[in-house]
Amino acid sequence: MIEFHLDGHSKVATYMQLVQQVKQSLRTGLLEPGDQLPKVREVTEALAINPNTVLKAYRQLEIEGLVDGRPGVGTFVRRSLAGPTLASHAALRSRLNAWLRDAREAGLEHEEIVALVEITLRQAKKQDIDLEAV
Repeated sequence: MIEFHLDGHSKVATYMQLVQQVKQSLRTGLLEPGDQLPKVREVTEALAINPNTVLKAYRQLEIEGLVDGRPGVGTFVRRSLAGPTLASHAALRSRLNAWLRDAREAGLEHEEIVALVEITLRQAKKQDIDLEAV
């Protein structure tokens, strides 16, 4: 089951952080069709947020056709966002975990690791765009 986390420094609305986390879990295969999302009460207690925030996130996921709400029962995953490359995720995640250990051993803090990854992703995306133009 997914465990939600909030980034208090993020400029992304709380409900959208929940939506994004569900989508990430669907893309990586951590959530699959039929899986149940945490009940609204569980999320509100764990994160100390308003139940309407969780309901808004779950409604957004319903609108996008990713989950189905069943009154009195819960909210269940309807479809996955995992692509055909899901099989390679385990090996990639293992290599990424090794890289993260190396980064920690090199003295990088969480924020530095995030910044390095984000900058590298932006540069890679820019290079891909430049390659398409050639």
